[in-house]
Amino acid sequence: MTKPKTVAEYWQSAPEQAQEKLQEMHALLKSIAPNATEELKWGQPVFIEKRILFSYAAFKTYLRFMPTGPSLEPFRSELSSYKTGKDTIQFPYDEPLPKDLIEKIAAYRYRDVIENDAKWMY
Repeated sequence: MTKPKTVAEYWQSAPEQAQEKLQEMHALLKSIAPNATEELKWGQPVFIEKRILFSYAAFKTYLRFMPTGPSLEPFRSELSSYKTGKDTIQFPYDEPLPKDLIEKIAAYRYRDVIENDAKWMY
């Protein structure tokens, strides 16, 4: 299997159970950053406006959202029921995406980049 070279190819190569969640995540992030460009970095889709805003990736049992650690900090209590990493959140495919929470985190990250020129990784 060849590595995807575009976001569209990435979506097509993702696990079948990920397809709907990928579309939902994309729509949420696009609503926050409608002018951002989209491309693949590290083999996963990213949104870029001034710098990388956030990325997302499909895995076998979950969708990962990566808005950076500092963008997660204000929402740690709301994220307590999800598996998180330093910069990431995992959303299992068998549960609905927490759209309001994703929108709040993405909007926080977007404002931080646009207003404060926040870096991708700290």
